[in-house]
Amino acid sequence: MVTPSTRAQPPLGFIPPALDRRVLALVRLGLPAWMRWREQIQRVEVVNADGLVQLFKEFNAGETRFLLAFRHPSPLDSFCLGHLLWYAVPQRAKALGVNLQHPVHAHFIYDRGIPLWAGPWVGRLYAKLGGTPIQRGKVDRQGLRSARHLLAHGQFPLAAAPEGGNNGHTEIVSPLEPGVAQLAFWCGEDIQSQSRSERVAIAPLGIAYRYITPPWRELDRWLARLEHETNLAPPPTPYPPGDTAAAAIEQRYRRLYSLGERLLTLIENYYRRVYRVVLPAVDQGDRPDPAPPTNALGDRLEALMNAALEVAETYFQLVPKGGTIDRCRRIEQAGWEHIFRQDVVGDPPLSAVELGLADREAEEAALRMWHMRLVESFVAVTGQYVRQRPSAERFAETVMILRDTVCLIQGENPFPRPKLGPQQAVLTVGEPISVSDRLGDYKANRKQAVAQLTTDLQTALEAMIAAAPSP
Repeated sequence: MVTPSTRAQPPLGFIPPALDRRVLALVRLGLPAWMRWREQIQRVEVVNADGLVQLFKEFNAGETRFLLAFRHPSPLDSFCLGHLLWYAVPQRAKALGVNLQHPVHAHFIYDRGIPLWAGPWVGRLYAKLGGTPIQRGKVDRQGLRSARHLLAHGQFPLAAAPEGGNNGHTEIVSPLEPGVAQLAFWCGEDIQSQSRSERVAIAPLGIAYRYITPPWRELDRWLARLEHETNLAPPPTPYPPGDTAAAAIEQRYRRLYSLGERLLTLIENYYRRVYRVVLPAVDQGDRPDPAPPTNALGDRLEALMNAALEVAETYFQLVPKGGTIDRCRRIEQAGWEHIFRQDVVGDPPLSAVELGLADREAEEAALRMWHMRLVESFVAVTGQYVRQRPSAERFAETVMILRDTVCLIQGENPFPRPKLGPQQAVLTVGEPISVSDRLGDYKANRKQAVAQLTTDLQTALEAMIAAAPSP
């Protein structure tokens, strides 16, 4: 989520990594308390920490360079990564009698837009922790050079989220962007060109969240609040005894489905009325089953997302190209180009009138980017996610997505999200994927090799979802 100022500003500058071990030590010291009391992550379980210990051992010995490719379901993931590297891996290494160089850490790639909404201090902090920024909607040559250098020459491995952004779903992996695979192949080429002997690998890392106690009461409270904010009548009868009874779950699901349908209808009518968008007509008659086999809600959502993106693309004169995530990134970059401008700091400076017009242009761009932010909220929603497995986690994720959407419509920042209850994080270290063994294929057909590696990484991350243990 990015909410840049609606005033014209100088171009976004690159924030170079500037690792400060004193800052790293302070953040490491405060992490456990922050996770427990501020983020309500009470436990972190790591599956196959031995695999990561072995990779760090080989990295320290100059035998392997590796990229830690982690799932990104939540803004909480960065805290869990810190726990993994600063606590879980060193503790497991000690138990195995393996001496790892201190500190155990990783450089990381982050979205350059984060400091725009979280505050400039976040960019400074990330730099002091060894992070490097990337602008996602364009070929960010400086950002790519920095990430490539860190992967091949950095004092630590490199961590990155191949999904590009968090999708709000523990049990759905968004389509992966090819950047992680491309960086890994570049690293392999750099190693070979310098006659170095290290092997290059990608380590998949699954991240899942489970509520220690299902937060049904909090979910009911949020359902009631969202029903009120959308003028939807609450259920006429209370739940049957027992929060987890099948009848109670079913009634909650009907409320959730009705809420999603109500919100979707309101947004559809907005786009029809304001932008003259043609969307499929919907039969609003009563339906006995709130989850029709045809997945009508998912189909409507897909049509609405396409229409919202077209509104923004039309303004920025962009031709729709690629999948939903690709289109979002291109719209974001187009908006930034109207807001962060070289002429704002040009010589001679803009006149007062020119600057005022530049501010109006930035305001218009920010308004059009809003449509893309709306789509980002729904990018992983399928319409069948909760019905397929009505767990507290899936209910909570979907309710929070609806809550985020309502916040965006009301002009509010949806982050940070409210905490529904204490959670356990489960981190699963997958088997490393050798990149060095694929360099021959990469040299023969670069595009195909990158696509195949991306597909294999997606398969590995998806396989970890089923394997993640419950609390």
